[in-house]
Amino acid sequence: MAAAAAALEPWRAAAPRRRRSAARRPRTRPAAAAGDPEADPEVDIGVVLRRIREAREDLRVSDFWSSALETINRCLRKHPEQLDAPVGTLSEAVGSLHLDSSPDDSGVAPGCIPGETLAAGTCGWKCVCYGIGNFATCVIARNQLAFLLLFLEKSQIPRSHCWVYDPLFSQLEIAVLTTLGVTVLGENEEGKRSVCGQPTIFYMLHCGTALYNNLLWSNWSADALSKMVIIGNSFRGLEERLLTRILQKNYAYVAQILEGLEEQKFPQTAQYSDVFNDTSVHWFPVQKLKRLPTDTWASREEPDYRDCEDLEIIRSQGDAVAGELVAKSRGLLPTGT
Repeated sequence: MAAAAAALEPWRAAAPRRRRSAARRPRTRPAAAAGDPEADPEVDIGVVLRRIREAREDLRVSDFWSSALETINRCLRKHPEQLDAPVGTLSEAVGSLHLDSSPDDSGVAPGCIPGETLAAGTCGWKCVCYGIGNFATCVIARNQLAFLLLFLEKSQIPRSHCWVYDPLFSQLEIAVLTTLGVTVLGENEEGKRSVCGQPTIFYMLHCGTALYNNLLWSNWSADALSKMVIIGNSFRGLEERLLTRILQKNYAYVAQILEGLEEQKFPQTAQYSDVFNDTSVHWFPVQKLKRLPTDTWASREEPDYRDCEDLEIIRSQGDAVAGELVAKSRGLLPTGT
């Protein structure tokens, strides 16, 4: 099984580095959490699904869930209010979302997890999730996955319209995700996925800055960016923590888009402070994008991280050029997990 997993996943995880603030510290993984979940004979698909179901129900009845969903709702409502959106932009699709923070109206039978929960085709949105981690053994990763599943239900995005990838996934976790009905990507996209004209929500909690930079590069136009929502690390936080010269040199697309985005921080509660720390909802109003200097869109050079010193990225064996992004800096692992 391990050999099959290695063949499917060419990425290799690099050891996390110590960070200077709580919002940036990488998750500390005990031996059990860092290892292959399949090494534990007590963990199987049924056990993992039960743990996800329990995490989902705990989250669903929490104050954090209703507050977080209202934050996303507020962002999506605010987007069309502040621009005269041309046909085909994100605001055109906002009306197809049906978000409701009520804890008892999920529309599925209690305890139901696997497969589709809502009829396909009820919403034109897509969802892409990068870097969720080893949810079979890590409570933080499991809560992040539970949030994603709840969000898909509330927004009526069919699970088959959600693509998921992490270099840390074991074969067991891939099997669990397949059972849940989401689409597991089979190759490393390095974050370079275009929205292809479709409104898309990117769920990228505690990912490396290069991943966000690559995503922006792949959608570097006002039309494409206006169709995106990113739920992930606070871009304002990145601006505050990184030296300006480092941000502009190594993550040029993040640096250039700071004046063209709107951002709303997730609520913070003690129960989920380690799971969603430094998380914000980001969207890109057309009017703001149009106010950026015209030469902003002139350069479309693909990011090159070979000379970066402080970078959450490694290179695949046998390929000195192609960099492969590593899932790192995904929050704090609570004691006793």
